[in-house]
Amino acid sequence: MDKTCKEKDWRRAIVSVGKRLFQLVAALVVLSMLVFVIARLCPGDPLKAWYGDGVEHMSQEQKEIARENLGLNDSLVTQYARWAAGVFDGDWGISYQYKQPVMTVIGKLWQNTLLLGVSAYVLTFGLAILLGRFCAYREGSLVDRIICRVGVISGNIPAFFLAMVMILVFAVKLQILPVGGAYSYGNQDSFSDRLVHLILPVSVLALEHLWYYAYTIRNRLIEETRQEYVLLCKAKGLKGRRILNRNCMRNVLPSLLTLMALSVPHILGGTYVVETVFAYPGLGKLSFESAMYQDYNMLMALCMITGFVAVVFQMTAQFIGEWLDPRMAYERRVAI
Repeated sequence: MDKTCKEKDWRRAIVSVGKRLFQLVAALVVLSMLVFVIARLCPGDPLKAWYGDGVEHMSQEQKEIARENLGLNDSLVTQYARWAAGVFDGDWGISYQYKQPVMTVIGKLWQNTLLLGVSAYVLTFGLAILLGRFCAYREGSLVDRIICRVGVISGNIPAFFLAMVMILVFAVKLQILPVGGAYSYGNQDSFSDRLVHLILPVSVLALEHLWYYAYTIRNRLIEETRQEYVLLCKAKGLKGRRILNRNCMRNVLPSLLTLMALSVPHILGGTYVVETVFAYPGLGKLSFESAMYQDYNMLMALCMITGFVAVVFQMTAQFIGEWLDPRMAYERRVAI
């Protein structure tokens, strides 16, 4: 009997993994088609990315020849099929702007974005858990109300505006932090110099997302304190802080881990704006430049990477939730 149940569990797990892999591939294919079509419908001339300002001095015949050489005169179906075939063979094409293979350019910059994103992620959730727990323990107090009001205000300030204000204050007026970039000239290998350059962009990213997650954690902890087992713990003489830290935090852990997994693409998307404002050499700034110059191959690669990360972590969040709380998997199967 136990052997039969285990076999059913293995089959169910394999089928579930297969469905998720199919959903991942299908989502990426649909995303690639949408980005491919939208990018080519946007106004602009991709020849400018390849030839620079020299394209303005080219005759119409020369432009047509250049388009033919780049394959831009082919139909959208032909262009997409050629791009998809190249990706299948591991060739993402040549960047119009950098005149290098797309993955070569991305390989030089992805570590900067990863460092920025991970730093902001750790700082955001470290502070969010502390703030959420602090406010939940002091629910309704003056401190809780003040933090909530300040958090609502800071959380609704656009990232680009907050970044410019911080540049004006700390880089221009006080002159204690660098304006932008990932490192000073000649200090590429200096850890301390990179750390200093990370302070402003990481702070902007953390302030942009901090209160949303802190407020979510606060509300879930407050909701958990309304449960009957909390009243029983108080009747046994346990202190409120101990109940909150040991019992309530443990019970909201599944939803917290799911929230943390879902937040990865959210925070990653924030790095794109911050990198552009601070001229930080990463994938966000590269995406902005690719869209501006219509560097199709680079734009497609960056959109696919971002989409892959978003879909994978969304599925990871669902997997974590079902693993920690099997009721979620049962409810999903019943709904289907």
